[in-house]
Parts: sequence; structure tokens; C-alpha cells
Amino acid sequence: MNSTLKHLLHCALLLFVIITFEVFSGGIKINEDSFVIVDPWTEYGQLPTIFLYLLRLLTFLTLPQVLFNFCGLVFYNAFPEKVVLKGSPLLAPFICIRVVTRGDYPNLVKSNVLRNMNTCLDTGLENFLIEVVTDKPVNLTKHRRIREVVVPKNYKTKTGALFKSRALQYCLEDNVNVLNDSDWIVHLDEETLLTENSVRGVINFVLDGKHPFGQGLITYANENVVNWLTTLADSFRVSDDMGKLRLQFKLFHKPLFSWKGSYVVTQSGAEKAVSFDNGLDGSVAEDCFFAMRAFSQGYTFNFIEGEMYEKSPFTLLDFLQQRKRWLQGILLVVHSKLIPVKHKLLLGISVYSWVTMPLSTSNIIFAGLYPIPCPNLMDFVCAFIGAVNIYMYVFGVIKSFSLYRCGFIKFIACVLGAVCTIPINVVIENCAVIWGLVGKKHKFYVVQKDIGTLETV
Repeated sequence: MNSTLKHLLHCALLLFVIITFEVFSGGIKINEDSFVIVDPWTEYGQLPTIFLYLLRLLTFLTLPQVLFNFCGLVFYNAFPEKVVLKGSPLLAPFICIRVVTRGDYPNLVKSNVLRNMNTCLDTGLENFLIEVVTDKPVNLTKHRRIREVVVPKNYKTKTGALFKSRALQYCLEDNVNVLNDSDWIVHLDEETLLTENSVRGVINFVLDGKHPFGQGLITYANENVVNWLTTLADSFRVSDDMGKLRLQFKLFHKPLFSWKGSYVVTQSGAEKAVSFDNGLDGSVAEDCFFAMRAFSQGYTFNFIEGEMYEKSPFTLLDFLQQRKRWLQGILLVVHSKLIPVKHKLLLGISVYSWVTMPLSTSNIIFAGLYPIPCPNLMDFVCAFIGAVNIYMYVFGVIKSFSLYRCGFIKFIACVLGAVCTIPINVVIENCAVIWGLVGKKHKFYVVQKDIGTLETV
């Protein structure tokens, strides 16, 4: 089955899910039973009715990102063919693959550095260096393609940046940096694995050279799955990469909704100009703060073809902690005076749709107990939002799991499993919101990443 046919089938399935959800939820009225005939103003009272309508309106905060995801998944081929090199790897400019770690999992770092180096060599890349930036020495094997940079304990940035921002800024110091402004940096987390497809995509991106920043797809269901629940829940993130992220970079070349912290490709000179030295507020979600500063300074972005591999959090607690940190960090970015409002408007709408999630989720209960009549268009849009978000989980599984590798029965079980995880994921996301709003800010929690150190899963 070729990629075009796969994409058409995916679009047909998306349309089927939307229409089905619209009909069963009342977004599309097919008979008189679909209409709410209650007069809420007399039935519930004035204040309760206003509250119920406000809850319904909160759903619309998610509309911008839902539209971006829908358009990204439909307008661009969701199942592109294998990435083909557009030039010789020998002609590619120098590429530094930079891994930032605390040094808590040295065996994981050593293993992945070796695997990633071999992947680069297998792809034909020659002009590269793997640089590991760590708070604690990991004692990497001496090799001409490997560089270990230990951040001194007494190192302080000008604005007091902490955590990963501090380490990334240390690499940019004149007495540490070994790169020219025309060189390129591929930022990875310590657990990120390159694929030959992603290396080809990076080579094509740097050979093109039109945009100083780029990012691509990360999938989480590769090799051994440690926690099926968190992996299936992360299928939404796969769809988010192929939808919202891809559309904003391919069509607008701007991080309208920000980007992720891994599979980040930057030109060295542009990265130094933007800087990771963004104070305490820019240290919790340093990736988001960096992207919005680069956006405000007029830099352009593009989507990179080819996927990289990571693993989802191994435990539900890590999953919860991860989401909490993201929420707190993005809120700090949105509230920062260093980022102009016009550059963070869509990001702000997006994060506040997350902040108000406990309220908007309560619509599920209140809509059943206290139905209210709404304009047909409003009902249709609410159902459209719900349908697209459900399909995001389905598509994420389809994109992550190979039918040929899993077999038909296991593949269908994964798709159904992803849908079944939605209620659990909603509960966890709501807990993360509440914890993030009342918990301690400016804290950087690092999830468990080395499967070898786990006693139980």
C-alpha cells in the first residue's frame, strides 16, 4: 500500500469519526430528540444558567489547536515515504549532536551515544560530533567523534538560569564552544535515539539552509514498551507533531504554539543570538521560552522529515510530574514580559485551555444532568473538537505501531487501548493542572529514563 492510499484512508477514517461523533453527540441534528427543549432560565435559575453557558464556552479555547491539528493531518501526507537525501552527506556542514543530561544514568547515555554514532555513520554522515553536556561526569569512551562537557558546579549565567538552560548556555560560552556560527546543532535528550530517516531529514534541512531552526516527529512505541498506559496516552503527542507542529512550521514557518525540547535543530550562530540565558522563568520550560524568543526576534522555522525514538514515562507518577512541569513552565513563558503578546497569543490560548481543563471537563457531567439549548453551530463545533481529539489518539497509534510488526489483532487492540486510556489521561491531566497551579513553581522534575535501574514496572 503506497503512502498516498494510506493518507486517503486516514482522511476517510477521520471524517467517519467526526460524522459519527457529531451524530451521536447531537452536533448534527437528525431528529427532534436531538434538540434540548428545556428552558434553563426558568428551570435552573439565572446564575446557574450563566455558569453552564460559560463552561460550554470554555471548550472553544481548544479550537485553534484543534483546527491546526485537523489541517496538518489532512493537508499534508500523514504517511510520507522514506526520506531521500537531496544532496551528498559529505557536502553537509558540520553537525554537532548535543545531548544534555544530569549524569544520573551514565550507562544509558553511553549506550545511546554509541547507537546514535553508528546510525550517523550508517547513513553516510561524516562531518559530525556527538557532544554530551552533563552535570556529573559519565566517563565516555575517548573517541574523536565524542566530546564530554562537564558543567562546573560554580558556573552561573548572567540572568541566573538553572537546570537544562544553564547547561545549554554553558555550551555557548566562548571558552567552551568549539563551533562556528555556520555549524549546526541537533539537540537530543539522553534517551533520544536517531534513525536513519531522521539523519537524512536533518542533512536535507541543513543543506537547504533556508531556516535556522527546525524540528521533526518523535514516536514512543519503539522497541520494548515499558508502560503501555503512558505509551498509548502519548500517542496524542505523535498526532500533535504530525498535525499542529507540522502545519505551523511548513505553512507559517513560525512556532505559533511553541515546540518540543528534543529533536531540535539549530544553526549555531542563531542559537547564540537567541540564548538560553533567560532567567528563572525561562528555566522550567526552556525549550518553549527559547522558541518564543526566537519567534519574537524574527527567526524562521521548518519541519524536518524523519522520526526519532523516545520512551514514554515509565510510571504514572512520572507521567503526572512531567505534565505538571510543562504546564508550570509554559505558564511562566506566557506571563513573561520578555515575550511580546502578539507572539505568544496562540500559545496563551492553548495553555489556558489546559489550565481550565477541570472546568471544561465538568461539561461531561453537567451536560447530562443540566442540558442547555445552544445554537446549532456551537453544538457542531463542540462535537468537532471532541471528535478530532479522540481521533488524535487513534492516529497516534496507527502512526506508531506497524501493522506488519504487531499483527492485526494486537494492532487493533492498541487502537482500542488508546481510546480506552482517554478517561485515565483526562484524570491525570486534570490532576497535573491542579497540582501545577497550587504546587511549587520553578522546579525541574526529571523522569526515570533508564530501564535497567527499574525494580518494578
